[in-house]
Amino acid sequence: MKSERIFVIGDIHGCLDMLKRLMDKIDWRPGKDRLIFLGDYIDRGEDPKGVVDFILALTRCSTEIECLIGNHEAMLLDYLTGRDNGLFLLNGGWSTMASYKADKPEGGNTLVPPDHMVFYHSLKTYIELKDYYIVHAGFRPNVELEKQTVEDMVWIRDPFIYSNYDFGKNVIFGHTPFQEPLVMENKVGLDTGAVFDNRLTCLELPEFRFHSVKA
Repeated sequence: MKSERIFVIGDIHGCLDMLKRLMDKIDWRPGKDRLIFLGDYIDRGEDPKGVVDFILALTRCSTEIECLIGNHEAMLLDYLTGRDNGLFLLNGGWSTMASYKADKPEGGNTLVPPDHMVFYHSLKTYIELKDYYIVHAGFRPNVELEKQTVEDMVWIRDPFIYSNYDFGKNVIFGHTPFQEPLVMENKVGLDTGAVFDNRLTCLELPEFRFHSVKA
């Protein structure tokens, strides 16, 4: 069945309670409505593992769910493969490691469950809709979409945010927190600092309606 509505949810950062309350609020209908997550499911918040568990449970109810990779998932993968030993933990990764370790028997190692590893490796870099591009951090201005780097798509800030460059479609993004959703002529920012005691925000399309819950 074709999706009738599209819901795009901003950066969660381990705030499971806020995610549950937001899902209750938006009246998402499995099998009918499309659901897109902007990345940064983990780190900093109280229950990163619980957030991923919750999203995986949603995917078992509907095939209309798509998840993007954020810079925090990219850092986690680098950390687990030994390519990074400091950046991940310095950016709140300690809460993710603690969340996974809490689920292990006493004396056990900190391990990421196999289904979570499949999830992290399945995350998309961007999604194209009829009228929008959806990406975690943004795009590099004056660079063709096919030539954008993964690093920019998960990390870029000011060169994208302060640019009026026309990417051909409006860009919906997260990554950089704002007090309220950022709405500009060429972009919409949905990270409203859930983990910083502010709000978790969702954009409903095509109505262009915002939904949010407070910390």
